[in-house]
Amino acid sequence: METPIARTSRWRRLLPRARGRWAAGIAALVVLAGAGTWTAVADDSAPAVHRQDRMMRVDGVSVDTSYFTTGGTQRRPAVLIGHGFGGSKAETRAQAEQLAADGYAVMTWSARGFGRSGGKISLNAPDREVKDVSRLIDWLAGRPEVLLDGKGDPRVGITGASYGGAVSLLAAGYDRRVDAIAPEITYWNLADALFPDGVFKKLWAGIFVTTGGGCGNFEKQLCDMYERVAVSGKPDAAARALLTERSPSAVADRIKVPALIVQGQTDSLFPLGQADAMAKAIKANGAPVSVDWIAGGHDGGDMETGRVQKRVGDWFDRYLKQDEGAATGPAFRVTRTGGIDSTDGAALTRGASSDTYPGLLSGPESVELRGGEQRFSNPAGANPPAISAVPGVGGGLAQLSTLGVGLAIDFPGQYARFDSAPLTASRRITGSPTVRVNVKAGQGDAVLFGKVYDVSPDGKQQVLPSQLVTPYRITPEQQGKPVELTLPAVDHELDSGHRLRLVLAATDLGYASPAAPTTYTVSLDGPLTLPTAPGLKTAAASLPWWTWGLPAAAVVIAAALLLTMRRRTATPAPDPALTDVPLQITGLSKKYAKSADRYAVKELSFRVEKGQVLGLLGPNGAGKTTTLRMLMGLITPDDGEIRVFGRAIRPGAPVLSRVGSFVEGAGFLPHLSGRANLELYWQATGRPAEDSHIEEALEIAGLGDALARAVRTYSQGMRQRLAIAQAMLGMPDLLILDEPTNGLDPPQIREMRDVMIRYAAGGRTVIVSSHLLSEVEQSCTHLVVMDRGRLVQAGPVAEITGSGDMVLVTSAEEITEPLVDKIAALAGIGSAVRTDDAHGLLVRLDGATSPQLVTELVRLDVPLTGVGPHRRLEDAFLTLISGGSA
Repeated sequence: METPIARTSRWRRLLPRARGRWAAGIAALVVLAGAGTWTAVADDSAPAVHRQDRMMRVDGVSVDTSYFTTGGTQRRPAVLIGHGFGGSKAETRAQAEQLAADGYAVMTWSARGFGRSGGKISLNAPDREVKDVSRLIDWLAGRPEVLLDGKGDPRVGITGASYGGAVSLLAAGYDRRVDAIAPEITYWNLADALFPDGVFKKLWAGIFVTTGGGCGNFEKQLCDMYERVAVSGKPDAAARALLTERSPSAVADRIKVPALIVQGQTDSLFPLGQADAMAKAIKANGAPVSVDWIAGGHDGGDMETGRVQKRVGDWFDRYLKQDEGAATGPAFRVTRTGGIDSTDGAALTRGASSDTYPGLLSGPESVELRGGEQRFSNPAGANPPAISAVPGVGGGLAQLSTLGVGLAIDFPGQYARFDSAPLTASRRITGSPTVRVNVKAGQGDAVLFGKVYDVSPDGKQQVLPSQLVTPYRITPEQQGKPVELTLPAVDHELDSGHRLRLVLAATDLGYASPAAPTTYTVSLDGPLTLPTAPGLKTAAASLPWWTWGLPAAAVVIAAALLLTMRRRTATPAPDPALTDVPLQITGLSKKYAKSADRYAVKELSFRVEKGQVLGLLGPNGAGKTTTLRMLMGLITPDDGEIRVFGRAIRPGAPVLSRVGSFVEGAGFLPHLSGRANLELYWQATGRPAEDSHIEEALEIAGLGDALARAVRTYSQGMRQRLAIAQAMLGMPDLLILDEPTNGLDPPQIREMRDVMIRYAAGGRTVIVSSHLLSEVEQSCTHLVVMDRGRLVQAGPVAEITGSGDMVLVTSAEEITEPLVDKIAALAGIGSAVRTDDAHGLLVRLDGATSPQLVTELVRLDVPLTGVGPHRRLEDAFLTLISGGSA
């Protein structure tokens, strides 16, 4: 279920939309409206993918579909791809095109109530959304190019994220023709997800309804159920039954197909326990199961899209194409530092894996906690509430927690706290900690929220891993005797000297708590038990290509140099007026191979001065990498000119000795030390050793003692810094970096930012291409924005983005002018201005922090749906791209 403030939703307007003619068609359970529209999508390295758009009708409801193939009648398996809640088929197009190019017949569709499809949202009801999927499978069975397992039975797999992931599970349970599934960041039991342990997850439920277009867009009984629970603040048995019957868990014993389960670690909507339940149930049915915990989730973070989609493709290759050689990956994998090692392309270097799925409670270790019986209050109206994960803020908070920055808030007198002694050695938690406690309430049910903090040695900083809490409803019958509490499932490393802190709070912003004031008394009945998953092993780097490819590459390069020398045309004379200008590009154009009119870069012109850190920005396909390759003399432009310090660039041009570059990772010999790798590289250039300035480059890169160690022992960040140091050898006046932070975690990204700033501080020039807009905003002085090969805008960052420490607040209700005035008058607030729809507020911080602002907004009873940084560069970038030249 995608949130309205999810980062991906901002890109939807950039995705191509199907344009077709719709006409009346044949009648049956499925009616195809018109012949559809065919669009071919191709590049130079893959077969042309054709897209056919059709409007289908199922039981009188229009369902908007797209069908992707590479043409021909050769039989191939089929794949269905569902979209996230609030989205449409458009968001799955890129994955569909890739799978079609890989030899599948692929169908995407907009679920009922979304996109151009008709009907009401029924939350994947068996007789509605799930039935729609079966009708799509019927249609695929009639296609001449689709592989059949029997009459009317196509070989078919289903994948999708969130809402689309749930329908893949449900379809496998209701339609035996489904052969394999790959659900992502989704739910097993929607009642458990929205009403965990009988506690209403009010903030997510509200966003869920809003994202669906409002209560009126839902099936009536769902709307009535939501309004009933939202008013009472407590789910009833009928509400649980309604959501459970539409959940995959309702058909748990029928899902018997290979399942790749991908779940997010930063996900307060569908936490890891949902994936654990589905994995155990499907495995019990005898089907192959693999579980993959990615870094991101519904609260934000790295969704690892490229790696996950490749793994889904491999999964389907094995179980749909029945390719015995297809690698399906480990039974369990967890991402710990995120991304793929860009220096060798190994997909698992930053994760840990095991041959069996350990579940959430394996390898238990006990940690004693200190603290006697404690008494605390549930405040009247449950206000002010403690703050942990907040939809719209959660992604930022969860990412900051990985940096050791704690932003969770617990109010004095509203929680019990139990601490461990300082740890004598580091430990990693992988799964759900548990603890036994005794709880008593002054009256009625006790509603508590459990969390485990990582507390620094000085006690001044506490970090809540992934900002996750777990709610508990403890009835009067359960009170006064030991109750075992299962805490949030996480993968988190605790350093030696740190302490664990168990907190049981009376309130949480994301959930509904009893409105009546009362008191709770809590005491421990045993230690905190930590799951450690001892079978997990860090994946070893695969053997880099350069260990066997360098000799062959040397031969190829030598031959290419000979050809280049023979074909080289006369180089234009130097331009004295540009002698001190690091780079000037004029009218640069490059067409795609075998294309007369498709341009990778067209009529591009810009200039870079000394001391600048220039950010080259643009969406995928904007022409950034092509531009950098021409700048480095790797490919020749069709038209235009590139001059570096006044000299024209040609393959092998002498002025290129003043240019250092890092593009698509560097090749290092893993058995050699970092220093030995750099020295070997410099020797290969044939230039004098004293010209390498190796010590200066290493000081800027900041590798320290790691230089003496073998590269195979390096972390991702260390490899990246070594690659940058290699690019800096000789201290080139112009340094070019293509995605230097790719695959790095936040601390490593910060270090790379400092490297770039230090390098330019000496009067040299850096050009960096990156998709991380926040990093570009912090590290670059100037920007060049490209879209579809053309220049959109160039200039200083401040000119393009503006300035000010802005925070965007969004609310479920309209923000009134008197409330705006109250917020603007708060201490530490510079200004507050309503957005056009009156549901948002731009707040300029002038001394106050974001957590302080959140606390004040809660005190003012603002029904928050999001609080986060107003990403000025991101907004400017999307505005420029959406209005860029065609």
